[in-house]
Amino acid sequence: MNFEIQYEIEDDGRWIAEIEALPGALVYGNSKEEASAKVISLALKVLSERIESENKLTEYSNINFAFA
Repeated sequence: MNFEIQYEIEDDGRWIAEIEALPGALVYGNSKEEASAKVISLALKVLSERIESENKLTEYSNINFAFA
């Protein structure tokens, strides 16, 4: 599975990072790097919950993040 991270910078200098393929995976950070780390962490939590609830480990065995 490949997930693309989209970035946007707010007028106040905060960065937004979002993974559109994972609803709710949107975070703010003081830098692009901080936003990246936070959104990947959140994505892994979401995927972990999906693996546990759906019991479909093979579907999530190859996960990659692309920085757009």
